[in-house]
Amino acid sequence: MVVFKDILEFIKRLPIQKALTNQHKVFKSHIAHFWKNVVYDEANNVINSKVSIDDEDKDIIITEQLVREVLEFPDDENSPTGFPEKMVKGCMLRMGYSGPLNKANYLKACFTKPYKFFIHSVIHALSHRKGGYDVMKDYQMCMVTALVLNKKYNFSRIIFHYMKDNITSGSKTWVYPRFVQMLLDHAYLNLVKDEQNDLLVLNHTDNETLIRLPKYNKNWPEPKTKTEFFGFIKSDKYEDLDLVNHLKWRNDTEMKEKSAADELTSSRVR
Repeated sequence: MVVFKDILEFIKRLPIQKALTNQHKVFKSHIAHFWKNVVYDEANNVINSKVSIDDEDKDIIITEQLVREVLEFPDDENSPTGFPEKMVKGCMLRMGYSGPLNKANYLKACFTKPYKFFIHSVIHALSHRKGGYDVMKDYQMCMVTALVLNKKYNFSRIIFHYMKDNITSGSKTWVYPRFVQMLLDHAYLNLVKDEQNDLLVLNHTDNETLIRLPKYNKNWPEPKTKTEFFGFIKSDKYEDLDLVNHLKWRNDTEMKEKSAADELTSSRVR
């Protein structure tokens, strides 16, 4: 467990604590009713659905701003939802990524244990999919980069986008059940909750996750790359170096290090 000590301390001070670690209880009937009755209002860019209270349907309206408020994301409507590939790839390489660079999505298994756990925590909590936690989609790579470099990122818009996409694609699967329950509980404080028969059991990141991670993907053995913590992981006083162009993943002094030149060369590989 010693190898995870510093990364666990970092995770505890991340500004997305509620979305990342809150083990909110979720109820199957609430989530089923929400996704069964949900529609997307394109003209107003809102999600409309129903909540059943005493056998009577009540309206609930979900907006990006409501997602922001309820999940306590530290972003605003002007926060970015993507970063230049060069910076994201540079950050991944600085984190010791040892997998193929020419792929659109990177593999969690190709990072050392501490980073692997951190990435797993982000994907597990914020992914719109139920599985496939070994692959980092492009928006998840941006999330990780933002957290490591202490950058603004529009988590709220991403969550709202994939909720909307779940409706417009026609699938209406139970995406983000924990977040949906939080939104329902925020709107209606006295929802009936049957913990004996209606509780939806969710898997949360815990000590067992730490034990399983090194064996997560047998096709990719534990990387031998030696990495050092940097950015917001290394110091809680670390500030975003590039608020406008989002091109720097190192400060000016660090850019003179040999490893920076290697990252710059690698980040050009397509």
